[in-house]
Parts: sequence; structure tokens; C-alpha cells
Amino acid sequence: MTDAVDLASRLGRTVLYQIYPQSFADANGDGIGDLAGITDRLDYLAWLGVDAIWLSPCFVSPFADAGYDVADFMTVAPRYGTNEDMARLTQEAGRRGISVLLDLVAGHTSDQHPWFRASADDPEDGRFVWSDVPAEGFQPGPGKRGGYFKPNFFPVQPALNFGYARTDPAEPWRQPVDAPGPLANRAALREIMAHWFGLGVAGFRVDMAASLVKDDPGHVETAKLWHEMRAWLDREFPGRVIISEWGDPKVAVPAGFHADFFLQFGGDDDGLPLRSLWNNGAGTVSPGWGELAPWAGADGTGDAATFVQAWQTATEAIAAAGHGGVVGLPTSNHDFTRLVAGPRDAEQARVAHVLTMTWPAMPSVYYGDEIGMRYVPGTPTLEGSRLGPAYDRAGSRTPMQWGDLPADPYGPGKPATSTYLPQDPDPDRPTVAAQVDDDGSLLRLVRDLIALRHGDERLDVAAPTEVLATGYPLAYVRGGTLAVVLNPGRAAVRLPLDGAAGARPLVARGFRVEAGEGQVSEGEAGDGGTDVVHLEGHGYAVLDLAAADHTVPDHTVPDRTAPDPASAA
Repeated sequence: MTDAVDLASRLGRTVLYQIYPQSFADANGDGIGDLAGITDRLDYLAWLGVDAIWLSPCFVSPFADAGYDVADFMTVAPRYGTNEDMARLTQEAGRRGISVLLDLVAGHTSDQHPWFRASADDPEDGRFVWSDVPAEGFQPGPGKRGGYFKPNFFPVQPALNFGYARTDPAEPWRQPVDAPGPLANRAALREIMAHWFGLGVAGFRVDMAASLVKDDPGHVETAKLWHEMRAWLDREFPGRVIISEWGDPKVAVPAGFHADFFLQFGGDDDGLPLRSLWNNGAGTVSPGWGELAPWAGADGTGDAATFVQAWQTATEAIAAAGHGGVVGLPTSNHDFTRLVAGPRDAEQARVAHVLTMTWPAMPSVYYGDEIGMRYVPGTPTLEGSRLGPAYDRAGSRTPMQWGDLPADPYGPGKPATSTYLPQDPDPDRPTVAAQVDDDGSLLRLVRDLIALRHGDERLDVAAPTEVLATGYPLAYVRGGTLAVVLNPGRAAVRLPLDGAAGARPLVARGFRVEAGEGQVSEGEAGDGGTDVVHLEGHGYAVLDLAAADHTVPDHTVPDRTAPDPASAA
């Protein structure tokens, strides 16, 4: 087994990178990003240092929901290439130590899928949820069968039948989870995953993972289903992973997944932990979210306490379950506002990236966030991107901004620009080409943070974490001796921190240390009192407190992003 396929054992320090394939890189010049384009950019991703890439759906589809309406789970959509292109991508990624994850739409299909067309003509087919009479939330059936079917999201996405946890004679469509239809669908999931594992795929991100078994209080039957899948996976394909779109890690990981992301939705609080960090009311906005100042806001009126408490609860639940697994923390995703949105610019987003890469969770970088691509307001609605009057996901799906990127070591030179959506019209839009050789750029910061995460065992998910403060600054200590102090606000802040004056800054910006005696120093500790870390607006510092004991590991990142001692003040 190659390391690229055996991802399960490496999740503690894995950095995931999400690719929206139609927007990432266009190799054949037809205007749509494709698998060959991703393969051409693997050298860039290897240079950046990511361990795994997750591709949003790339299967045959009518694209009413940008590919989350699948018409053939076994075949790559022609606009992205072929199954052979997928095999080449996994092979070339594996040569660079990068795992490839696909997006498994487990709970529904397109209404164009042959399974659904057959079911619509066959009253004995139990693969989908059918009612003979009108029922709330059901849609009229299109075939000879007549009746009504239950969709899982949009009306063109009929729900696969995995059964109901609670049956009711008055509602005969509520089949039990062990009925023939639900059992056939479980077998189909295994068949789909095995097919792509055979082409070198290392795992799946599972779309709407909590939605399979209907009317399931506490997700009891849903958890049984995923435990069954996990047991099969560990037995037949050890090392492969399944990561859920559930948005509630304290439930999803004990239910059998290797990881679950905090998301903008999910759980009893509808995604509040992640939104309390990033959501500033720009870009994708749901009226049900209400007004809440984000921690990563320049006004400095938010607090990370909600996120920290949710992470602590999830971590304890995962440990109690005893099956292992990690929490996932994304910079953003294809359904949510990017970090750079509204009043938050790329300079302010730096602090968010430091948090994502140093927190005890699996970080996921959404393509382009590493250069500060923004949510582009006014982007045309496309392929089901609009979910509400103020919630259009298209602004987070615009083409990757490569610029005039030279050949080697980043790939075969300037790629064709995807025209799936209009490019950000801002003439000052960030590009990879403009940042790749700039030591002070956001891109180089993210690269250094990834290298630091890989190289320092104190940043492993399993390493202990002590939270010192949750506001301005947010401060915590990883592994007993690695202090992280973050200030996303515009106002300067301070934090008393023993040993800070003797610490070595690994990654830092806009900081200074006031030694215990009152003198300003970065190399010598004071003899009395407590050292104080001062951060300017949008400043951050990752400090090796073990440096004073001469135990600094030799694999730490060069201080490329740390200020010169003479200029740090």
C-alpha cells in the first residue's frame, strides 16, 4: 500500500485542500476546469505542501446542482475527462505523496439516473422513497408508476431509500432500514467506493452524510449504517478514509467517520461554532443565522469561546467512543463565504490561516484561500448556486487565479483560465504568480504554516492543548511549549505569557515581547514578573517556549515570516 492511499494513519497532521474542479485549472482550453488541469497543477500543490486533495463531484451529471445530482456514479463526467484521466491523476498525485479524495453523494441521485428512471416505471422497485398519494415534501413522479417521490434537496434530486428509523402504517413509504430497497442501496454504496478505490482513490468526503436514514432521532440508525460501512472499509480497504459532511463532529466521528468538519450548518446550533469564527454577514447569508460578530472581525467584538467549547465537546465525545478520528476545520468551502469577504481583506485573513493550521483539528484549505481570493458579489447564478435571496454560492466558486505562473516547479506554465464563471473583475485580484516568490505574501505564509504543522509534533491533533484566552487575543499552548497568540482585530492587544521573552518566534507578524523587568526583548528573559506579548492589529505569533531550554527541534520553519528583532516593535 502506498502512503498516498494509506491516509487513515496520517490524519493527525494531514492538510486537506478542496478543489472545485470546474473552476480550478483547464488543460484542454474548453473553458471548464478538468482532471488533466488538476494533474498539471500537482507540482504546485506539492510545493504548497498539502497532503490530500478533495474534489467536488466529477461524475456524469446534468449539473442542475453543479454535479451533486449524479446520473452515473461509476463514470467521470465528459467535461472533466475520463476514468483514465482519474487513474492518471491518482497515480501522479501518489508519486508526490498526495492522496485523492472524491465526493460521494450518498443520499440521492439525479432524476436522470437510470436507477430512478427504472424505479419511476416499476411499482415494485424500493430504491427510492415513493408514496401512492400526495404527501408533504414529495414531488409528482415522472414515470409509469405514477405516485410521488421524496427529494433529498432540490426537486431533481430524489432521495435514495435507506429506510426510516420509525415506521408508521399510515405512511407506508416508511420502510424499515432492512427492507430490500435500503439493503440494495447499502450494497451500491460499497460497490461505488470499491470501484474508485480500484482507480487509486484514497477515500471520500460524504455529502449530506446525516440524511440517509429518515426520521432518525439521535441518528441511531444512521450511525449503525456508517459503522457497518466503516467496518467493511477497514476490512477490505485498510488505510482509506471517509470524511463526512455532517457539521457535528461530536456525533459524526463516533458514528464511524474518520473526520467531520465544523460547517456553516449542522448540529443543534446550526453551524454556530464555525460561523462564530468566520461569518461576517458578507457573501452567503441565511436569515436564520441572525446577527453575530465573528471572532475574525476587525472590530474585535466577537469571541472564539463558542468554537472552543464545541471543539472540546467533540474531542471528548471522539475520545469516549474509542474509535479514533479527528475534527475538521475549513477555511471555507464551495457552499460558504470565503475568508476574504466584505470588509475582511487578505491581510486580515492571515490570522485565520494561522488558527486553522495550528489548532488541534484537520485543516482544509479551500482552493484560492491560500492567496486571498475573495467572495465575488454579483457573480451570476449557475448550476443551482442560489439557495436564497442573499445566499448565492457562485461568489465562492469563481476561477482559480493563477496569473502568469511560470513553468517548473509549479507545473507546465500558464494554464488556460476556466470560464465556468467570470473571473474576479478586480484588477488588483491576487494571483499565485504574484505571490509565489514573495516571502511576505499570504501564499508563502500558508506554505510555511503547512511545513510547520508537518514538522512539529506539537501540532499533531493528538498533542495537548491549553487554551489561555478566547477573545482578543485568542491564545493557546500546543504540546506544552508551543504558544499561539492571535489578534484578528484592528486594535493592539496584550497577553501575559510566562517565558515569552526567551521564546523563539517561528511564525510571527506585528508582535513584540515585554520582558518581566519591563525591558523589550525577544532573546533574553527578564528576571522578575511575567513577560507580556504585545500584538498589533491583525498580528500573530507562534512562539517556541522551549527555545530557552535549548530544545528547539531542528525541523522548524525558517523565520521567513517572523519580524526582525530590530523592527518587531
